[in-house]
Amino acid sequence: MSQLAHSEFGKIKSVFIKKASAAFINEEHIQQHWTSLNYLGKPEIKKALAEYDAFENILKNHGAEVYYFPQDDAVNMDSIYCRDAAIATSHGMIICNMGKEGRKNEPAAQARAYAEQGIPILGSIVAPGTVEGGDVAWLDATTLAVGNTYRTNEAGIQQLKELLNPIGVKVITADMPHYKGPSDVFHLMSVLSPVDKNLAVVYSPLMPIAFRNLLITRGFELVEVPDQEFDSMGCNVLALAPRVCLMVKGNPITKARLEAAGCKVIEYEGAEISVKGGGGPTCLTRPVMRS
Repeated sequence: MSQLAHSEFGKIKSVFIKKASAAFINEEHIQQHWTSLNYLGKPEIKKALAEYDAFENILKNHGAEVYYFPQDDAVNMDSIYCRDAAIATSHGMIICNMGKEGRKNEPAAQARAYAEQGIPILGSIVAPGTVEGGDVAWLDATTLAVGNTYRTNEAGIQQLKELLNPIGVKVITADMPHYKGPSDVFHLMSVLSPVDKNLAVVYSPLMPIAFRNLLITRGFELVEVPDQEFDSMGCNVLALAPRVCLMVKGNPITKARLEAAGCKVIEYEGAEISVKGGGGPTCLTRPVMRS
């Protein structure tokens, strides 16, 4: 692995995903778990499978080599949002420790999949530390932004620093607001999606002022998500390549603003696989290498 892992916007070369069929499994499984996992609504299995197939095809059509996390009885529906259980670095994967109790078995399940592919492990976050992948974003090859949230705590951030400092990476902390409280899915990447070295999609009302100012100081142009497109995941944008953006259908203002900034925007239907579970395209993917 190389520093090409240290990017949110280089062209995706290899990526892990967890298919809806392997995460949602069947109607009975969904019925048993969706309320306790705080989904906004009960996913419809047939629609979810169709949405996911279309989503997967977009990744393949853009040249990504796709690897799959298998169905695993130790994990739950949320394992579809596979970004959260690990972080890719130039020296291997960092295995996270989840802040959401219902997801505590996901990191170990992912570690087994990485081992099977011969992907090295740099280290693991251990209790009392928690880190979720949705709280981290590469600003450049040597700078990782980390949200201090209900899912990622100070002990976890300290462990991240200890793992990354020896490989020349600086960790910047963004102290995130309470918003809807501990039960809500509110990550750093809920309000930030870098889509090029100097372009980021942001939802400014929930951004820490110091962190937003830091982005501007570092030369980022900010594509602002309007209030009415925050809950519909307008801020959750996956860069397939620099300024080639994948987002959930239903965010026309953000889409137009991205296009005005010179981006190509691809949309997918995500009512079942994204909106109901609070996980957009960045959450649905664990990129390993970009170019």
